[in-house]
Amino acid sequence: MTVSLQRTAVPVGALVVVAALALSACGAAPDNASTTADGKSAATATSAEDFGGMDALVKAAKEEGTLHAMALPRDWANYGALIDGFEKKYGIKVEVENPDGSSQDEINAVTSRKGQDRAPDVLDLGSSFALSAAQQGLLAPYKVQAFGDIPEGQKDAQGRWYNDYGGYISIGCDAKRVKQCPKTFADLLKPQYKGQVALNGNPTKSGSAFGGVYAAALASGGSFDDIQPGLDFFAKLKTNGNYTPVESTPATVEKGETPISIDWDYLNAGYAEEFKSKGVDWQVSVPSDGKFSQYYSQAVNKDAPHPAAARLWEEYLYSAEGQNLWLKGYARPVLMTAMEKAGTLDKTAAAKLPEVAGTPAFPTEAQQNKAKTVLGQGWAKAVSG
Repeated sequence: MTVSLQRTAVPVGALVVVAALALSACGAAPDNASTTADGKSAATATSAEDFGGMDALVKAAKEEGTLHAMALPRDWANYGALIDGFEKKYGIKVEVENPDGSSQDEINAVTSRKGQDRAPDVLDLGSSFALSAAQQGLLAPYKVQAFGDIPEGQKDAQGRWYNDYGGYISIGCDAKRVKQCPKTFADLLKPQYKGQVALNGNPTKSGSAFGGVYAAALASGGSFDDIQPGLDFFAKLKTNGNYTPVESTPATVEKGETPISIDWDYLNAGYAEEFKSKGVDWQVSVPSDGKFSQYYSQAVNKDAPHPAAARLWEEYLYSAEGQNLWLKGYARPVLMTAMEKAGTLDKTAAAKLPEVAGTPAFPTEAQQNKAKTVLGQGWAKAVSG
């Protein structure tokens, strides 16, 4: 992505002011019984093969002609190139509503617009939000052709969600406004950073901000089982005046309103490239005291108004073309290892990724659910006042 900070959302994950959820359309959902000659419905297809093959899926998707999505900024993980590539390849219009919205906004739209033609067809969610959506029965089981190459633990066994791209929580810093850029979470508590430290969203709604609090917990004696030290860390930042409630976006970075931003490394790395021509020296560090990696997850709305286009979009994202486009946006695609073995990985793009040592570990579903509960109960109190 080059960078827009919310999706406010999250990786692995990723990393604004949450835009108000737009009023939903009044019309009923279109007839989505796109079928093959054998009478198979795209709305219930669990794979391209189940629908009659890729050619049949492409034909049905082209007949639908449209794909509805939300919370996909064009400068987030190179989504602009992905959208353009899909439209050019298949002639299907991708309509993105509320591009700076959050994972929770997407889930809200699925539930509030059920049966309407403006419901999102596909979802890109912070991993904890994908788990929640699956638990609510909102997602359609669908396994892309590359499903077998997605590592275990990075996908739902039923195919209701699977990780797509991710990265590490990092600290971005405007070196022209900040004399000495912080490199660790411990640094962020220093008095010289008063009013300068921002998150990309609200962690109860945003995958990237959720990851930021988790990383702070790991840096403060916490664990995947205990995110409370992360809340305590931000409470300290708030008390000493270093935390700013302004949620970072490209605009706030450029204006100097959020000179230090805790966000996914691929977003911060994108900022560094994007703002170089604008005189912003944006430096990026993955904090050694709080290494937290996470992926975002893809899913199909169970009641997608364009079910064939939704499934074809997923096939495109998990093709070598789609995965390499995420890589060009500094994100680590979930099929990176498999593509490296197959010789289909863009090695030039891979060489530009921020360096990180060690093997990442990821919280379990139960650990993420527990962390979300703790955040929901304590975040407002931690940063209020």
